[in-house]
Amino acid sequence: MPVERPLRALGLMSGTSMDGVDAAVIETDGVDILDFGPSSFIPYEADERAILRAGLGLWPGDGGLDGIEALVRARHAAAIRRFDGLDVAGFHGQTLAHDPAVRGTHQIGRGDLLAREAGLRVVWDFRSADVASGGEGAPLVPYFHFACARRIGAAGPIAFLNLGGVGNVTWVDPAAAAPEAQSALLAFDTGPGNALIDDFLKLRLGLAYDAEGQIAATGRVDAAVLSDLATHPFLMRSPPKSLDRQDFHGFLERVAHLSTEDGTATLTALTAACVAEAARHFPRPVDRWLVCGGGRLNRSLMARLGQSTNAPVDAVEAVGLDGDMLEAQAFAFLAVRVLKGLPTSGPSTTGARLPVCGGRISRG
Repeated sequence: MPVERPLRALGLMSGTSMDGVDAAVIETDGVDILDFGPSSFIPYEADERAILRAGLGLWPGDGGLDGIEALVRARHAAAIRRFDGLDVAGFHGQTLAHDPAVRGTHQIGRGDLLAREAGLRVVWDFRSADVASGGEGAPLVPYFHFACARRIGAAGPIAFLNLGGVGNVTWVDPAAAAPEAQSALLAFDTGPGNALIDDFLKLRLGLAYDAEGQIAATGRVDAAVLSDLATHPFLMRSPPKSLDRQDFHGFLERVAHLSTEDGTATLTALTAACVAEAARHFPRPVDRWLVCGGGRLNRSLMARLGQSTNAPVDAVEAVGLDGDMLEAQAFAFLAVRVLKGLPTSGPSTTGARLPVCGGRISRG
């Protein structure tokens, strides 16, 4: 049944950083963002993060998945209970493995069971239909970025850069008629975001991340480690393209001989270099880079981005957006698009053969 009125939608996102569940409400008709609502964050405990990390690389049918699925669903159900007056929830689930060229993509989390438990309509399994249509299944946030560019009144091309565990970028032309228009968007994963930095510091110091980039700020970049980055197979591919969280993990071995400070600085520079390399694929230069995700809070990383890109680099808060909740808001937006039968991805964002309306709908 077509949706005739704007809906109050909740987006639920647990990203590759595996720090917790972001939950955010927006009001939307699936085309425009009419209002931003409340948001909340439910962190995973240390033992829960260990359970999720143990599941990385597992595919449907592998052993040990039931406990991970129950954990993910329980945390998301708790997030839903913090809100009222909802029409629908967009449930991304937790990505455990991503290999669209061979095995597909695996986001664990039973949206049908979550819908029953919450008594709420839930849209989930957003990526499978895109992969089945020949797409990468990622990134899925670009159609929301297009709506954000319209909402902030952008006049010329801009780039939305998300730095979670993996980095991804959306080039947006806000003058296009719609996000599915041929010239409206170009989106792809750039390379590692925070994942390598986080994993390195977990091994060295037991830290979850480099707070404000303070450790990187005291180190020196080892240029030799980065010398062959330009020939990395992923960077040599043309977009659209996407990554698994583990695809650049070989660089952890390359910095193993460095001090903690120098290793952190080098991995931070690696993330920035991958972003700078991404810009060569843009149809036209951008007026501005807007950064969301945890990476925008890393001062060392933001400084390197400013040095290596060809336009001003700002956190999305500079234009009134919430950099912590943008991805969760995106899945609220996509959930409403699925209810309306509108595309959620297409050739210019994931490489799917045609625009795809991805997502399964489960009734509460």
